[in-house]
Amino acid sequence: MAARFARSIRALSSSTTHNSEAGIDTVGHGIFKPRRASSSSFPPESQFPKTNKKLTDRLSGVIDAVNDRKLPPELRGQRDAVRSETDIINVVEQRIWHSMVEGQFENLPGKGKPLDLNTNPHADPAEDTLYRILSRNKCAPEWVELNKEIRNRVIEWRSTLKKAWTHRGSANDSQWIEASESLKLQMRDINNKVFRYNLIVPFGRQMFGLKWEKEMDRLKEESTGN
Repeated sequence: MAARFARSIRALSSSTTHNSEAGIDTVGHGIFKPRRASSSSFPPESQFPKTNKKLTDRLSGVIDAVNDRKLPPELRGQRDAVRSETDIINVVEQRIWHSMVEGQFENLPGKGKPLDLNTNPHADPAEDTLYRILSRNKCAPEWVELNKEIRNRVIEWRSTLKKAWTHRGSANDSQWIEASESLKLQMRDINNKVFRYNLIVPFGRQMFGLKWEKEMDRLKEESTGN
């Protein structure tokens, strides 16, 4: 009996040692639970920033390579030297000039024949169809009509401003003050139309509004020159 009890104690002791090495804690009565992993089993947190930095550098390299491929061959590898869109436009103009010198524009298809302006291959098909319908009905797009209206209004406004300017600093200075207030209101209305025009006009055709200070400086320069 005593020998059997001793063997049981030794077996239990060896089992406990084995479970402890395997990361299992003994609760009692043969019940075991996993031991919590110590912090030493995980990599230190200081390694994560290095990993993130490497990933960020790789992504930045891919983005730089893609953007570099968008540039003309003459500017590839020199992205830091490209300061504006003007640098790219200069490269395009140089290509056109060299092509003209080499005579690449001499024997183009359709040379000497009238251009077919019924369709615009560079415009959106739906927009091009709309413009052709307007043209057939002798109408123009809204931004074209608005452009004409703005230019006519600006010419009339500047003419009125020049006439009112003659009363400035004279005995009829009150007329200038009254006229200037009216002209400022008209200028605000013109600038509102310019704002609307810039919203609907195709890209690259935007215009600047009127500024009272610049118009005054222009009149002063004209009066000084005369």
